[in-house]
Amino acid sequence: MDIRLIGIKEDQENCQAIRQLYHSSFPADERAPFGMLLRGARKKNVDFFSCHDGSEWIGMIYVVNYLDLSYVFYFAVDERKRGMGYGTAILHAAQKYYQGRRFFLAIEEIDEKYQNYSQRLNRLHFYERAGFQRTGQKMQEGKVIYDLMSNGGRIRNEDYRKLIRTFAGFRMLFFTMKILND
Repeated sequence: MDIRLIGIKEDQENCQAIRQLYHSSFPADERAPFGMLLRGARKKNVDFFSCHDGSEWIGMIYVVNYLDLSYVFYFAVDERKRGMGYGTAILHAAQKYYQGRRFFLAIEEIDEKYQNYSQRLNRLHFYERAGFQRTGQKMQEGKVIYDLMSNGGRIRNEDYRKLIRTFAGFRMLFFTMKILND
């Protein structure tokens, strides 16, 4: 595999495919408006990558940076390319790109009380195979609880909130975005 991360501004031809992938991969209550993502990608601290294997488009990853933190907001592989090792390859390429930083993401809380527990467990194992470890921290955005995973250690609530503020401003903080146990 020849994984390449290409800025969305440089890959306008796949923008519609990325939009469709984004809408089909994330539940409505976990999605920001796509236009907001595109506007955010104009900021210096935001990376919106179209992911390719050579010249073939395979997915997308959206990362917000602050200090030594790089937070994967959204990551998805084209449905036709899943199960072929592309997800792990993209995450390894991103980890190399963000080397020396605390590279982290949030997954839906792992708890047997949820109907899709086995799906959540599979997602946890996928990220573990890709080099992430559970931090033991939980995060809340609105009413949704997430488990944090990182390849660089724990995340302080204060740093997370500043990261969000640099991306979305003060209004976003009113949606109860916080790490519950930093």
